[in-house]
Amino acid sequence: MATAIDDNLNDWLRDAHAMEEQADKMLNAQADRLEHYPELRARIVQHIEETRWQRGVLDEILARRDISNSVVKDIGAKLMAFGQAVGGMTVSDEVVKGAMAGYVFENLEIATYTSLIAAAKAAGDSATAASCEQILAQEKAMAAWLLEHLPQVTQAFLTRSATPGVEAKV
Repeated sequence: MATAIDDNLNDWLRDAHAMEEQADKMLNAQADRLEHYPELRARIVQHIEETRWQRGVLDEILARRDISNSVVKDIGAKLMAFGQAVGGMTVSDEVVKGAMAGYVFENLEIATYTSLIAAAKAAGDSATAASCEQILAQEKAMAAWLLEHLPQVTQAFLTRSATPGVEAKV
């Protein structure tokens, strides 16, 4: 019989799965559009692979816990990612705002996995806690990379935007 702790953990795992669906769509949209920022693009492409691995880990956890992902949450997350991608295309400083939004999203993921680890431990599910700790390390690394490179991205954008005839947006 599932406890309230298990019920919450299961719901939060479904939320995390939807969050990774959203991350995959957002990162792919951003990577596809980046032309003039190769280092940023390369790190995003790397994180797309990490994100897909993370979603696979979550699929395994959900299967082990005998629960399914929430199709409604997954679709909603994909729609939100699509809206964010379309919205980003309309601003002249897309690369800077995209990098900032990526940093914010990584911190949401960090908070999510931090809570999942605590909930998994409370539920006595050490395998889920260990898997979430692996994911958490990747999310922290991506957030740190974005924060460390945000000044470079900003400076590159400013330099490109100040140069006549040079595309700076992406």
